[in-house]
Amino acid sequence: MASGSVWRSAARQLPLRLTVGAFFLNSGLAKRDADQATAQGLQQFASATYPFLSKLGAQKFTRLLSTGELTVATALLLPVIPAAVAGAALTAFSCGSLGLYLHTPGMRQEGSLRPTEQGTALAKDVWMLGVGLSLIAEGLTGHRGRATTALCPWRRMLRR
Repeated sequence: MASGSVWRSAARQLPLRLTVGAFFLNSGLAKRDADQATAQGLQQFASATYPFLSKLGAQKFTRLLSTGELTVATALLLPVIPAAVAGAALTAFSCGSLGLYLHTPGMRQEGSLRPTEQGTALAKDVWMLGVGLSLIAEGLTGHRGRATTALCPWRRMLRR
């Protein structure tokens, strides 16, 4: 019985973790070798909402952003990372992205949460928050017992 619930839990997580993890992997790798103009654009955009980021050099900021995205990708794509941990990483990243959406002028229609054409790219990232919170909930309320060790349900599935 327990192995059935472990399998169902892993099956529910797999599509979320693979699709969002692949998205983050691609995004992180694309920023890894960003040219100076791209790095400056990313930093200027982010530092308008988060002023402390302007203290970093543009290339350093972009490397840190790339590393953050690759870290989230790793947490999502490696089945040994518990769902709650992967979900927390994704939720934290998505909160930063949604902060940009909510606080950057021109991203939302005046007096509304509805995005402008420019804001759609960030507003659509609300799905990341939903996926992250779902993974946290799954990790915290999922199967209890030996399958919730550091290797989660994935380890038991791999043994079979």
